[in-house]
Amino acid sequence: MVATAMQLSRLTIIPFLLFLRASGQAPDTLVSPAVETDRRVTFRLRAPKATVVSLSGDWMPVGSDKPMNKDDKGIWSITVDPLDVGMYIYNFNVDGLAMADPINPRMKLRSRTSASLVEVSGDAPAFWQVRDVPHGSVEISWQKSKAINGETRAIWVYTPPGYEKNPGRRYPVLYLMHGSNDTAAGWVTAGNANFIIDNLLAENKVLPMIVVMPYTHAVPFGSPRELQAKNTPLFEKYLLEDVMPFAESKYRIAKGGNNHALVGLSMGGGHSLHIGMSHLGMFHTVGVFSSGPAGDFETKFADVLNSPNVANKKLKLFWMGCGRQDPAFARVTKLSETLNAHNIHHTFRATEGAHTYTVWRTYLNELAPLLFR
Repeated sequence: MVATAMQLSRLTIIPFLLFLRASGQAPDTLVSPAVETDRRVTFRLRAPKATVVSLSGDWMPVGSDKPMNKDDKGIWSITVDPLDVGMYIYNFNVDGLAMADPINPRMKLRSRTSASLVEVSGDAPAFWQVRDVPHGSVEISWQKSKAINGETRAIWVYTPPGYEKNPGRRYPVLYLMHGSNDTAAGWVTAGNANFIIDNLLAENKVLPMIVVMPYTHAVPFGSPRELQAKNTPLFEKYLLEDVMPFAESKYRIAKGGNNHALVGLSMGGGHSLHIGMSHLGMFHTVGVFSSGPAGDFETKFADVLNSPNVANKKLKLFWMGCGRQDPAFARVTKLSETLNAHNIHHTFRATEGAHTYTVWRTYLNELAPLLFR
């Protein structure tokens, strides 16, 4: 007999409750975060022995943690002003230790010091939220890398609705890269890239596509500066020699640069810029979110910059976006000015916003309908 989801839930919960009863412990009923109907959010932490606790969130200016208050039961709490509809990353700082919310199951995994997620909804589902539409699948594949010391690494792959029912069909591919201190899970768990594509497909605004999301730290996060300098070229080797051949062997990916897009945020945007400019024609779309070029950009890519007719023919869509409150904004603006000076066709989308997934989800939603046209 196959157990239903409800039966499985009861089979899981009942032994846990019996354990609590036997051990004399009552279930912890503390709620955090609690989102009110007016979009105010209350965060709570049970830490009776802590002396100083504060809240940090990606909707706040960097370095502007808000102190939390402690009650007579050792529970720290704070209620923040109404937030815009969105999904936000937050964490607690407890006596100098940054930590995720221990009673919130929605985690923002990072390469170091993970955090938590809180979702604030509006009257109707936003473009990045789950809607009642056909959904694609997200698969986690594992590959032993030849380029990175035989390391086994995760690759997250989205396939569109109906992929399994169309065995003869090949699809264009978007290689989508995360930023520094993130993981291969970032574009799904915090970026909701799969739901964004699902919703756009349901509205007939995008072409069905495969999205490949690799882990973009080719050297360990937090490595010394001299080792970090090797990250981009090593990731380039990893993408071209490991990730792409693997994806093309396992998934029905259409051939040719017209069917290949390369997009990334922050560090991943730097990867996209470097690899796209280094291999013109391999990716006919390059997207750069919140990332400027390396200092030697004009020297390294002088041949490309000085041959705009060639670059414009091979690079069909060059799209950049950055929030005005983002520390990278000046560098991205300078990149756009450099490209303009050399007559390299591109789109520069300047918006309000900081260095957050709130901005990057919007950019993906705007860029995706332009892909593979």
